[in-house]
Amino acid sequence: MTETPIPDGARRVAAKLAELGHPHDVVMLPVTGRTAADAATALGVELGQIAKSIVFRRRSDDKAVLVVTSGDLRVDEKKVSALVGALGRADADFVKASTGFSIGGVSPVAHRTPPVIVVDRELFRFGQVWAAAGHPHAVFPLSPDELVALTGAPVEDVT
Repeated sequence: MTETPIPDGARRVAAKLAELGHPHDVVMLPVTGRTAADAATALGVELGQIAKSIVFRRRSDDKAVLVVTSGDLRVDEKKVSALVGALGRADADFVKASTGFSIGGVSPVAHRTPPVIVVDRELFRFGQVWAAAGHPHAVFPLSPDELVALTGAPVEDVT
């Protein structure tokens, strides 16, 4: 039997998690976790336990703004703009160029260029959440407190 190779993005995330002392490994899903619903179904967890990554493009400096929120909620762009400045949409090319990850696999750590990160307070409804790990099939578990510790991001009301 051969083991499925871990994609480059997932290896980069796993290495960063190890460097930061995170106790959990990257998990490769047998199906895509490209959407929060897909990931929740594959993991057998509530939709809200998926820490989805939404990337915006800050207009003033073209910097990526990463909002990590619960999979069952929608980001309120006006709330995020009030915190970080006016935002625009980030297309797939911008997301890949700025974070190093494709949409559906954007991790909260190990970015090509460090983005502005905001963690939604609604993730704290759960003891454990699952975040993307650099590839649409890769995720890793963590608590909301661990997410804040790993990213250094502020916790805000953004939904």
